[in-house]
Amino acid sequence: MALMMAGMGKGRLEAFSDGVLAIIITIMVLELKVPHSADLPALWPLVPVFSSYVLSFIYIGIYWNNHHHLLHSARQVSGGILWANLHLLFWLSLFPFATAWMGENHAAPMPSAAYGLVLLMAAIAYLVLQRTILAHDGNDSLLAAALGSDWKGKLSPLAYLAAIPLAFVSSSIAGALYVAVALIWLIPDRRIEREFAKRNL
Repeated sequence: MALMMAGMGKGRLEAFSDGVLAIIITIMVLELKVPHSADLPALWPLVPVFSSYVLSFIYIGIYWNNHHHLLHSARQVSGGILWANLHLLFWLSLFPFATAWMGENHAAPMPSAAYGLVLLMAAIAYLVLQRTILAHDGNDSLLAAALGSDWKGKLSPLAYLAAIPLAFVSSSIAGALYVAVALIWLIPDRRIEREFAKRNL
């Protein structure tokens, strides 16, 4: 078993992860119930649910993009990387529940805090996957060179940690923090791409 894991390619892991992320997005969009009325005001109750869906869709897109680059930078897949990847997918799989709960309850304090908790745990799980790949590939690896200070990776969990208690003070402030972190990550992160170009890979 250990020999099989040591020789495993990255393609299968990436394909599996892509499939899970696609299912997550599908489940989230199914929460957008079609109104029974044909007039425009009938769409108004869907605004909070749709807003939550858009935010979560952006987050899933950010994770998909960065996850692709992360796995592309890895030299090989180990057993530890497999489990760290499953750990990340577990927290991402809770996005549909957290999104629906927050949207259906118009960003009430408890659902907003729960949404922040899921974001926090997904961010931690991503960092764990990143560190697992670094530990496997070594300090001279492409990923180690590309990451640098990784200020966005360190800032995001801190923002979520602040947003969770703030949700009970003002869910709007918590929501603004969630949106702000998403906007930071929307700026393309080309560190790994630049390192690939430098090494002519």
